[in-house]
Amino acid sequence: MLRAPGVCSLAASETDMGKMSISTVKPATLPHQPPAPADYPRPRVPVAPALSLASFRRARGRPAPSILDAGNVRFVTSGRVAIALALREMGVGPGDAVLVPSYHCASMIEPVVWAGATPLFYRIRPDTTVDLDDIAAKHGAAGNVKALLATNYYGFHQPLPALRAFCDARGIRLLEDCAHSFLGEHAGRPLGSYGDYAIASSMKFFPVYEGGCLVSSRHRLDGIALQSAGAGFEAKVLINSVEGGFAYGRLPLLRALLALPMAVKNALWGVIKARRHGNAPALAPGSSDGGFGFDPAWLTKRSSLYSRTMLRLVSRRRMGELRRRNYQRLFDALSTLPGCRPLFPALPDGVYPWVFPLLCDEPQALFRQLKQAGVPVIRFGEYLWPGVDATVCANSVELSRRVLQFPCHQELREDEIGWMIDQVQQAVAGGAR
Repeated sequence: MLRAPGVCSLAASETDMGKMSISTVKPATLPHQPPAPADYPRPRVPVAPALSLASFRRARGRPAPSILDAGNVRFVTSGRVAIALALREMGVGPGDAVLVPSYHCASMIEPVVWAGATPLFYRIRPDTTVDLDDIAAKHGAAGNVKALLATNYYGFHQPLPALRAFCDARGIRLLEDCAHSFLGEHAGRPLGSYGDYAIASSMKFFPVYEGGCLVSSRHRLDGIALQSAGAGFEAKVLINSVEGGFAYGRLPLLRALLALPMAVKNALWGVIKARRHGNAPALAPGSSDGGFGFDPAWLTKRSSLYSRTMLRLVSRRRMGELRRRNYQRLFDALSTLPGCRPLFPALPDGVYPWVFPLLCDEPQALFRQLKQAGVPVIRFGEYLWPGVDATVCANSVELSRRVLQFPCHQELREDEIGWMIDQVQQAVAGGAR
């Protein structure tokens, strides 16, 4: 079963997080292990951008603003690796605390625990903006806060000037999480430029199998030395990216030309996997296959040549225009469905969304029906960190339970978007009867 790289959800939960009572635990002693995913069919529409010839089309005009415009850049293999590197650069370690959002995926928290710090979960509001009053209260009570992590959910920015002022007034560092907002701007500045450090996940926006970046508009990154993960890693990234396009009917001529070599490759890879020991180093990070965990072995590894090349070749203007257009099409078609409404009431200028989030009154049955039909629905934050329940932040629990997300990326075809809309409308209509 294909999985979307970089999606922080196993997308298979039958659990109502709002009804669970989870005892507070010390995160450093309890690794986060969500349940295994259900055996749903492969999505009929690509969850993340699939490589095609259209990926290389250019669009005239000014490129969409990007985190790459925000400052010094280091290209790594995932967003969670970038978080860990940022924490290391900020001097976060044992005895420190890091303010983190209560609405999250585990891969945002794992690097904090790896650093030896304590995650302090702050509240968010129903529209995903941070609760500054709660942040101030948590900071005042802790006394050892070193950094604040703020997430631009789904591509929609936080009140970044206010967060910047808050951190400056208290002498703490701001880590801007742009995993959902590789593109975007606020108040004339690119997203990623407000934080002391910022991170992003290129897997969510480009047709690549791995990739992320660490950016800083305020600090040099000379102390971060990266090296290649090796020829096997480079080959795996290239092959998996191409095969991702093949799986969804892209690059048909190339697929025909490579049919025999790919068959040989698959046979050889089967033999190699059978001979590899269980503790042998992985050829690619677990994040590329949708895993939650953080592996510090990838801290020193540079993103692949293929992924770095795609960041230069893929038109950011085309990407931004199509993502906004596809998002608006989903908004117009699904916003009037009974029992559903878009999480955000409008698409402001300067926002280039990762996905289209739909708030649903009956998410569990709808989710299962759509997954069975092959609709590429996902659920960010489906599994919150142990101890994060409604007593910590009721809004986060509601969002993790009720928000379903649908792709709006630039590589979707018109017929794929139309089919996806039809499936959602039919599923909601069936449930309303």
